[in-house]
Amino acid sequence: MSSIPEKQENQKQVLTLNELSKRKVVEHNSLITSIAKMDKTPLKMFELAVSCINTEEPPKDNIVYLSKRDLFAFFKVSDNDKHSRFKEAIEKMQKQAFFQIKEEAGKGFKFKSIVPIPYVEWTDYHDEVKIEFHREIMPYLINLKKNFTQHALSYIAELNSKYSIILYRWLSMNYSQYEHYSTKGGRRAEQVESYRNPSISIKELRNMTDTVNDYERFQSLETWILKKPIEEINAHTHFNVTYDKIKAGRSIDSIVFHIEKKRTADDNSYKLDDQAYIEDKKQKEETEKDLVFEAMKSKYTQFLLENMLLSPYEMTDTALMAGLQAHVYPLYDELKDLRGLNGVKDHLSYVASKQEDYSKRNIAKYLKKAIEQYLPTVKRQDLS
Repeated sequence: MSSIPEKQENQKQVLTLNELSKRKVVEHNSLITSIAKMDKTPLKMFELAVSCINTEEPPKDNIVYLSKRDLFAFFKVSDNDKHSRFKEAIEKMQKQAFFQIKEEAGKGFKFKSIVPIPYVEWTDYHDEVKIEFHREIMPYLINLKKNFTQHALSYIAELNSKYSIILYRWLSMNYSQYEHYSTKGGRRAEQVESYRNPSISIKELRNMTDTVNDYERFQSLETWILKKPIEEINAHTHFNVTYDKIKAGRSIDSIVFHIEKKRTADDNSYKLDDQAYIEDKKQKEETEKDLVFEAMKSKYTQFLLENMLLSPYEMTDTALMAGLQAHVYPLYDELKDLRGLNGVKDHLSYVASKQEDYSKRNIAKYLKKAIEQYLPTVKRQDLS
């Protein structure tokens, strides 16, 4: 293989393993729902390469660089045969691996088959690997103004099954939409919940995992495409996932997943700032600004002030106000629909009478917990 020209050598950046562990993979949803015609290693290598793309400054000539040393560490390969195995993986990726993408076009669908990484260059005496993406795959990796999903590369690194990776990407896509719409609005409550409890038909599941002709018995399909991947996802990612099998007649027709995000140390914060998934600082600030603006106009803020559950000083805390608007006020809307505004006022009057039961440092979470405990009682009373 020829060496890389000196001019290009000076422009490239080879990422360290520590940097890779902090990387995010950002992909268009059409790519996540496509059929990955490849096994685990090429798919993980593709995800690793994608994590090196700066979407704000896309790489020139669609090229990124990786270190062989760090690449082997990422795959946890340490035996003496690692170089030949790496060569075999590259050859297999280029000869066999491709994405089959299905997109709506006019009155039907358009199908694309794209080999994502057609060119890889390395030498036996140098540590770096040059990876060039196909031009047709780049729009799914850099044109990400809408309908895209972001997930941590470190989670992908721990998944040891192709099906675990495919399922994790799909679950991340749905949960990201749940987080987005539960904060920003724009969807009905049942639609928002459907993102946290997404459904997929068995036919779609087989297509997405490329198992249309495999695992004919549902028991085998469930073992290898559902049970084992979910065990891995639950063990190595920030999700806890369960699922229900939905029947149509005597056969299983679809699967409904239930996604819960694991708690982190940040959950002990008194502010309900659950927007950490918005990595782009500007977008986060704009989202928070919109929420604060709505909170300031809300009649519920006035009710809280009247009951001394909120002080004018606390209203200057933008994260607190955004949290109230995103997570508490929608629950007050539910109570208002059931009991009217007077019902909300009565609830807050009661909560205010119990002020000694909470610390002011936990006001947002206290209010959320109070209304969450009260709403089921109201609903049961209305049913009786």
